[in-house]
Amino acid sequence: MKEIIEVLALFLGFASWILIFISLQDQYWRKSSEDGSAITTSAIYENLWMSCASDSTGIFNCRDFPSLFALPGYVQAARALMITSIVFGTFGLVATLAGMKCSKIGGENYVLKGRIAAIGGVFYLLQGICTMIAVSWYAATITQEFFDPFYPGIKYEIGTGLYIGWFSATLAIFGGACLLCSCTVNTPNEKISYPCQPSSRGHVVLNTARSQTVSSNYGRNVYI
Repeated sequence: MKEIIEVLALFLGFASWILIFISLQDQYWRKSSEDGSAITTSAIYENLWMSCASDSTGIFNCRDFPSLFALPGYVQAARALMITSIVFGTFGLVATLAGMKCSKIGGENYVLKGRIAAIGGVFYLLQGICTMIAVSWYAATITQEFFDPFYPGIKYEIGTGLYIGWFSATLAIFGGACLLCSCTVNTPNEKISYPCQPSSRGHVVLNTARSQTVSSNYGRNVYI
């Protein structure tokens, strides 16, 4: 049962790690709202890296944001958090592969492998938390601007990229929790290997002493 939970946690962590890249590549983090807008033939949609515009004929044009420091603070924070979540997810995958009981990496020291797997679970949790903060902060800003009657700019709605990010964060948090729970379960048949084996020198000394005892007894019986 423990091995099944570890494999499930590895699958969830890998799926969430892939979904982060899909979310970052998705261009629809936010899309201009048609509610109260007089122009309905064109749409503007953005993600963390670029802004695009399309019209009713299907022609669209995209441009990268020209300056990093000119971006709003929540966009810069979302970029940093998403990149950090990718790094945490990478470390989590490596630690999980090394700490699984069915893996041959690290030998048969299951105590050490369990600790490494627990570290992988912590990395998964950090990955999910960073992703959740990034997409939730971005969505909260969109919602605040949409319901602000005095906001002078373009009002946007939540796009598909944010939903993919939420799904990725949920999978990462669930996978990290499963991995930590599996590492806390200690089975009675758990095999623990020790790196240092007892030296054979003691057996040699013991055999020598036995031989001396036998020979001395034999010598005494000769004179009888």
